[in-house]
Amino acid sequence: MSDAPSAPDTRTAVIAAALDLFAEHGFESTSVEQIAQAAGVSRSTFFRQFGGKDDVVFADHELLLERARAWLATGHDDPWEAVCQASLDVYRHFAADPDLARRRYAVVRGAPALRDREIVTVFRYERLFDEYLRGALPGLDPVDAVGFSAAVTAVHNHVLRRLLRGPKRVPATMLRQALDGVRRRYGVLADDAPTGDDVVVAAFPRRMPLAEVTRRLRDELEG
Repeated sequence: MSDAPSAPDTRTAVIAAALDLFAEHGFESTSVEQIAQAAGVSRSTFFRQFGGKDDVVFADHELLLERARAWLATGHDDPWEAVCQASLDVYRHFAADPDLARRRYAVVRGAPALRDREIVTVFRYERLFDEYLRGALPGLDPVDAVGFSAAVTAVHNHVLRRLLRGPKRVPATMLRQALDGVRRRYGVLADDAPTGDDVVVAAFPRRMPLAEVTRRLRDELEG
């Protein structure tokens, strides 16, 4: 049996080595060759795993975006909650190793090019949520879709920054409460109204999007 490290192990070693070098020498002053040498891999191995230095910093986000896309594609009874769960999954990933997350954050803060990519990455989450809601809730006002997606993303980033900027752990329950607040403001956290055998009486917040009212009525009547 070969003792060569597996691909995930190699990837982890490269990320750790790169972050150490970025912290010591700066992102711009660190070369791919230095990273590969510190990680104990060849230059070609580095490029099989990553497209460039910045991809090392954002490697987790690429995986998390794909995971969120796959999760949303499985179909959900409550699309609004599905978006919140996707956001929570991303947060839990970084909260599981806050020290590593803080090291990444420090590198990004110190490199303008990385800050620009961070903005693009945040927008990719927002766009993913927006497109999913429009597809899951036909007739949803695009303003409600983009507004909810932007609010979820902004709340997520606010809580994540509290984790990254301080020495303490910030539990996922804090994000969960904040996301519930977003759902409440959009009127999509209210409990389903009780029904009778022949008559359905439903009460919805005036601010609830019409597409969500339609979904809840359809699910109740079809159930």
